Amino acid sequence: MNTHHSGWRKSTHSAPDGHCVEAGRTSDGKVSVRDTKLQGNGPILKFSKEEWRNLLDNIRTDSL
Repeated sequence: MNTHHSGWRKSTHSAPDGHCVEAGRTSDGKVSVRDTKLQGNGPILKFSKEEWRNLLDNIRTDSL
């Protein structure tokens, strides 16, 4: 099944060396993450809103 992705965004804290990730939304409301150096041709990780929120919370609190 193809899912439409829109609104890919890269952090303003990203360096220009290509070691970045982009996050976007899918047509079914999930959050997608991809590696920018693969220029849209690599795998895409998909998270529910709750999974994404939990991931970010764990990153912020250094709980991973």
